[in-house]
Amino acid sequence: MTTRPLTRSIAASAWTWLTTPPPDAVTDADRRTIDLVGLRLPTRASAAVAIATFVLLVDFSRILLPSTVIAAGRSPDGLRGVALERLVLFLVLPLVVVVLAFRDRPGRYGWTLGDWTAGSLLLLVGAVAMTPIVLWFATLPDVRAYYAPSAAPLPHVLLTYAIDLTSAESLFRGFLMFTLVRAVGPIGVLIAVMPFAYAHVGKPVLELLSTLGGGLAYGWLAWRTRSIVWGSIAHVYILSLVTFAASGSA
Repeated sequence: MTTRPLTRSIAASAWTWLTTPPPDAVTDADRRTIDLVGLRLPTRASAAVAIATFVLLVDFSRILLPSTVIAAGRSPDGLRGVALERLVLFLVLPLVVVVLAFRDRPGRYGWTLGDWTAGSLLLLVGAVAMTPIVLWFATLPDVRAYYAPSAAPLPHVLLTYAIDLTSAESLFRGFLMFTLVRAVGPIGVLIAVMPFAYAHVGKPVLELLSTLGGGLAYGWLAWRTRSIVWGSIAHVYILSLVTFAASGSA
């Protein structure tokens, strides 16, 4: 008779732990608005949306990349060039805005370990769950064709993806999502998925369609831990694994 209430109590405690992020006080600066020809807009969130949209358009246009990088395509050298461009657009520029324009701490935008206990545990569980899915995904012909040309020695792949994907997490989950959540609430997690999904246009169809779920998962992880670190590590692991598996190196 006592087993069932005990089980329910443990389940309730686990659910509370899983769904309760560290506290995040919303400040007056987060709530401040601006009147734009009659539109009363949240200042920081509007700036984050505009900047994220602008840098995505610049990245998609490739106007900042040398012709040699563009010609290299999805080769390791080509990917490294794109990653360095995104380091500037997706990471450095938003951090400059946070520090100089918002006059805020980068830690409030995910640049912290946050709840590292939850982050490391959820990262491990997620990696175990995703490994067989990624290995199956890498067997699909369009996935092999897309990722196999990017294979390189492990340190090279890890460094390139670490630069690229940490920059992406910094933009989508750190700068954009946290700013939105403080202005409009939890729906900011979902809103931030939209530009993340569009950034995957041109990738294999199944991967593109999965970005809604994947983006929500990365967003939830950042929200739960108040950190972009754990999503960045997970992202690097998954892309590295699919690259090596698609090339036959795994």
